[in-house]
Amino acid sequence: MDETFDLFVETRLPELLRLAGVLAGDRGTAEDVVQEVLFRASRQWSMISTRQSPEAYVRRMVVNEYLSWRRKWSRVVPVAEVIDDRRTPDHAERHAERDDLAERLNQLSARQRSVLVLRYYEGLGDDAIAQILSCSTGTVRSHASRALAALRIDGRGAAPPSIRSAAAAFGKEI
Repeated sequence: MDETFDLFVETRLPELLRLAGVLAGDRGTAEDVVQEVLFRASRQWSMISTRQSPEAYVRRMVVNEYLSWRRKWSRVVPVAEVIDDRRTPDHAERHAERDDLAERLNQLSARQRSVLVLRYYEGLGDDAIAQILSCSTGTVRSHASRALAALRIDGRGAAPPSIRSAAAAFGKEI
């Protein structure tokens, strides 16, 4: 196996797992997505390593694998229609807000969620996101706008505290 690939995996694995974890919303799925991507990347490493930015290429592979996984398994995995009213919030407000945000993010479409993760978590601009998702910058802005609008809904038209605090952490104002 190529030593440069081993070094790439050693240095980039944590950030790839974080990206996949934020996209998928669950650690097990994130690990599966990254494992599949790294397996495919290892077979194509001679081509990938010659690119201007192998990191960006592999990050795009992670996003595409997540989108493919979600399309594939959303048809197979049964979704419960029953809402469990017995759930109790976390004892710490910060964790409760994080859970609320995660739940709201899980309700977004895969593309909308990908755009928000790439914009606010990875800090990428619209052009870079459009390149990763193979769409226009207008489409990226449209997905972002609709996703943020969906996250803002709380019955009063204002962003809930979890959304405001998450946006503030990224230096954004909602």
